[in-house]
Amino acid sequence: MLTTPANTFYRVFVGAFYFSLKYSLYNLKEVITFMRKYTFIAIGGMLGAILRYIIKNIHLYNYKEAIPINTLLINVSGSLFLALTLTIAFEVFEFDSDIRLGIATGFFGAYTTFSTLCKETVNLMRQGDYYSAISYVGFSIMLGLAAAYFGVVLAREVISKFQNKQSTTDNVDPEDT
Repeated sequence: MLTTPANTFYRVFVGAFYFSLKYSLYNLKEVITFMRKYTFIAIGGMLGAILRYIIKNIHLYNYKEAIPINTLLINVSGSLFLALTLTIAFEVFEFDSDIRLGIATGFFGAYTTFSTLCKETVNLMRQGDYYSAISYVGFSIMLGLAAAYFGVVLAREVISKFQNKQSTTDNVDPEDT
């Protein structure tokens, strides 16, 4: 039997469904825990893919360059918001691990897309536009890393301001007001 991504997905899905049916009679709580993370990933993936589709189809006025600017903006904004969200999730709110999977793997995994970057780069090279292909990959990497770094710095700045504000309001003496 030929192994394809669709085949693999089908086998994993059927296996998970079989597992849930087989063990649902024995331990329903374990089945719910097992399927919970996949549910969060699926919901996040659906929302991320829809948002990427919407942004990808926005036509920028008078943009005629070879570099696919929409994919570049999607990947850079995804790097920024993934770093921002996960920094806050780990350092402040301590999100449940299944919710973090839904956000990081599901939403941002579907929203940002390395495969589209690669496909568009190959298309640029096939058209003979090597300068644009190299520029596109370079800009994607540099801006993505810079955006991720900025997301972490911004999140920590917001966290420190929030914590400072919390500590000042906690230290106010009721007799002084």
